[in-house]
Amino acid sequence: MKRKTRDGLEILRERAHRSPRIQRMVEEERVNFRAACLIRQARKEAGLTQAELAAKVGTTQSVISRLEDADYTGHTLGILQRILSALGQNLVLDLEPAGSHR
Repeated sequence: MKRKTRDGLEILRERAHRSPRIQRMVEEERVNFRAACLIRQARKEAGLTQAELAAKVGTTQSVISRLEDADYTGHTLGILQRILSALGQNLVLDLEPAGSHR
């Protein structure tokens, strides 16, 4: 008999395991969260405010704010490259087997 749980993450993992659609959704959210965290971290390490970074990139503070929001789904390689270039960073892309997480 299967043990019942109320743990939301455990329930999500089980459902994702059975559904390719949910697996894709979870992976998209993981990537969005990671992109937002990397932008925020790099900006803070550079000692810049969102407004200062926006000026260096040629955009507005509200755009930087949205990009640092884990719920934002409009991350593009172009804006990420512009931001990281302004921060003296390089964008590194890599491939990993589906289902593995760093």
